[in-house]
This record gives sequence, C-alpha cells and structure tokens, in this order.
Amino acid sequence: MAEEKTRVDFNAPKSLVERADSVVEILDISRTRLLIDALEDELEELANDTEFRRRLGDAYYQGRVDYETVEAILGREEAMRMKLLRSSIDRTPTEPRLGDGLPSDEDFYDGDVPEWTDEESNA
Repeated sequence: MAEEKTRVDFNAPKSLVERADSVVEILDISRTRLLIDALEDELEELANDTEFRRRLGDAYYQGRVDYETVEAILGREEAMRMKLLRSSIDRTPTEPRLGDGLPSDEDFYDGDVPEWTDEESNA
C-alpha cells in the first residue's frame, strides 16, 4: 500500500536550490527525491541525538507532543518506554489516611503495653 503524500511548498535561498539542482543532475534523480532523502537523513540523525531526544521527552511529558508523534520519530519501543514512564510520573501516590486517627497504646497492644528493658544490664 502506497503511503499518503502531502504537497509541500517552501522558499529556499537561490544558491541552495542551485546547488541541489547540480546534485540532482549528477545523481540523475529528481529534486523531490533529493529533498526527501535529505529530510529522512536529518530526521534519523535527530532521533539519535541525545539533546533532541531529551527535548522530545520534555515536550511529551509536558503534553505538548502526543504519543503518535513520539512513535513516528523514535519508533514503537522507545515510545512505549516514554509512555510507561509518563504514566508513572503522572500517578499521584495515595496518602494513607486513618479515618479514626491513631489507636491508643492500649488498643494497639491489646491492653498490654510492653516496656523496653536493657536485658544486658540486668544480666
């Protein structure tokens, strides 16, 4: 199945376009193919860049980037790791609460409150 395509139109410096046109002529490929290949290479390089990955993670944990974007850039395995980490970060630990307060020593120890003694000094 062919991937859906999107038309992209942008302005670039004339000297860059001229250099690209020279390369496509030598390689006998289209300008579009050169740009797609260059963009894929750049995205692959970014996906392996530590600083970019940190920034992507920050954006994901802050909710500025969704899971699908992370998966598209880093792949399913790394995206799942980030998703699991995010769910553990988002989880607020529950605070234990005693409805009736703390029990008295008598209630806790069933009436007998043990006293600590230093058995070594008594020996």
